[in-house]
Amino acid sequence: MPQILLVDDEPAIRESLAFALRRDGFEVSEAASLREARQLAGDADLMILDLVLPDGNGLDLLRSLRGRSDVPVIVLTSRDEETDRVVGLEIGADDYVLKPFSPREVSARVRAVLRRAAKSAPAEEKPLRAGLLSLDTRTRKACVGQRELALSRTEFNLLALFLRSPGRVFERSQILDAVWGSDVVVGDRTVDVHVKALRRKLEEAGGEARVLETVRGVGYRLRDG
Repeated sequence: MPQILLVDDEPAIRESLAFALRRDGFEVSEAASLREARQLAGDADLMILDLVLPDGNGLDLLRSLRGRSDVPVIVLTSRDEETDRVVGLEIGADDYVLKPFSPREVSARVRAVLRRAAKSAPAEEKPLRAGLLSLDTRTRKACVGQRELALSRTEFNLLALFLRSPGRVFERSQILDAVWGSDVVVGDRTVDVHVKALRRKLEEAGGEARVLETVRGVGYRLRDG
């Protein structure tokens, strides 16, 4: 059974979420602080992470985690913490849930994110290329020239979508269905945040951020040629 690491400093939230997750067949480990979460993170198949913890900001843990792992992360945030939600998505969160929430909703989100993470690319697919950009779905590596990109799972899948159809304009709704899946409840803003993060990483690696073009009022496309 998948191992879920639940990180929240409120005992009542941990208790209700852990009960719902165990009822749905998941193994659950609990942490009430960043220190405890760091000790348990290595065994997790997915992490549910509150961003406000007694010994620091959950974003710091997410940032350090993304430097070495692509374990799926769902962040828990309050409705008035939009900045944290945006930053969380930019640095690699796979989904977010707003407080207050239903434990059943969180469990459903966990199942959806794990299904998405388990999807593997077709074995026969050749490496995808466009200019200096290359992406190999078998090894899960993406590069600008010889420089490998440090992408989250979602960023990798987003780049693969564009590279499979250079020049094609994707509406935001099409991107959401292709990358996040129709059973994950996220909005258009999520697409914008991930495209922004992907552009930044391309530019930092020596590529062109503008290769991902905004088509005003519609969506995005990978510039062809």
